[in-house]
Amino acid sequence: MQFYRERASVTIEDTARLQTELWSALRPALADVPPPLMGVLVTGMNDLVNAQRSTQAAWLNRIPIASWALMTTIAIGCCLLVGYRSRRRDWLVFLIVPLSASLCFFLIADLDSPQGGVIRVVPQNLILLAQSLSGQ
Repeated sequence: MQFYRERASVTIEDTARLQTELWSALRPALADVPPPLMGVLVTGMNDLVNAQRSTQAAWLNRIPIASWALMTTIAIGCCLLVGYRSRRRDWLVFLIVPLSASLCFFLIADLDSPQGGVIRVVPQNLILLAQSLSGQ
């Protein structure tokens, strides 16, 4: 759970150590479980590891600088074309393209930063699981 809340303070070594502890706690429990249910326990543990790795991949896979440069060039070009093609002084037309471009940049940048920004997704399922395991 700590991995999802505060990524900066959890290192790869900490995550590997916690996963090793989970597997070592699960291994003795498998001896007491009937064979058909062993798969359920192992699958649950694999799902936990897969969720951690997909979250880590989301933090590592960011939009490249070249893509940001291309989007900026396109936005500037569109703004210049709107200004060049306008024959009258309609201030609303001059604001539509720059405002929509800046709004798009804001949303893309916000979605590209999973740990910060305005749009936040709380891992509610993990919070409920942690509360149920701790007996709260």
